[in-house]
Amino acid sequence: MDEANSYEEQRRRQIEQNKRKLDELRVHKLSAAVRQAAAKPMQAKLVMPRNPRLDAPTRRSGRIASLLEQPDYRVRKENGDIKTESPDPVPVYATNEERAYAFTKAEQLNGQLGSDHPTFIKPMSHGSAKKLRHLNIPVHFRQYLPVHDETMVLVDEANNEFDVFYRISHDHRMHLNGWRAYSAYHELADGDCLVFQLIERRKFKVYIARASSYNKNDH
Repeated sequence: MDEANSYEEQRRRQIEQNKRKLDELRVHKLSAAVRQAAAKPMQAKLVMPRNPRLDAPTRRSGRIASLLEQPDYRVRKENGDIKTESPDPVPVYATNEERAYAFTKAEQLNGQLGSDHPTFIKPMSHGSAKKLRHLNIPVHFRQYLPVHDETMVLVDEANNEFDVFYRISHDHRMHLNGWRAYSAYHELADGDCLVFQLIERRKFKVYIARASSYNKNDH
């Protein structure tokens, strides 16, 4: 009986000793794993490049935005060259007295031309003088003009000639396209008054009564 108890006690002690050794081994392996992980360098975090198209625009104050977003007055030609075009100057409008003066002068000139060739008087607005690329012809003058679109000529008082294109629109209005070249060359202004004399079937003689001449005369 004593021998059996002694055997069981020895066996129990051996099992406990084996368990302690096993626990120590597990702790040793765990410590080694922790040291290895601590010594291993960390990998850099992968950062995806930003897509500038998806980024929201940078906000800025209204004052700064107005300074940065200035209009570009450069005009690109067909050959690729770039020229700088100044913004339109502040419009200058004629007074009522200047308009009346120019119209009176045009009527006097028209009376001096006689009746051998048909004429019409055309007062200039700011748009007609400075902006429009075509000039409207009075409806009553249609009877003297071609029935189809064709090229015509404007002759100034110095006998310089300017080609324009006479065109009849779908609503039967008559225009002189290419008018801007003539008006810019002669520096026409608001209030000026022109006399058109049809000296040939496709040719106008043009006389200018300037509103600015009102200030050059005593009244």
